[in-house]
Amino acid sequence: MRKSVLLASLTVAVALAACGKKEEAAPAVVTPPPAAVTPAPAPAPAAPDTSSAAPAPSPGAQSALDAANAATDAAKKKEETKQ
Repeated sequence: MRKSVLLASLTVAVALAACGKKEEAAPAVVTPPPAAVTPAPAPAPAAPDTSSAAPAPSPGAQSALDAANAATDAAKKKEETKQ
């Protein structure tokens, strides 16, 4: 019984191997050499600002900046007290 199971599985394996589709070797992919990298041209100098005053930040932006500065100061003080 064991020999017949072994012989049957061997026969199936050989049959599957013989009937299997033969795969062609994958064609070699040739990548072109990288293009020469040229540096970007320098930007033109900015025209001088003709307005005498910079625009004021919006109230929401100013309060956010104040909150960020306060948090930074608090973190610095907390770090100083640890040392």
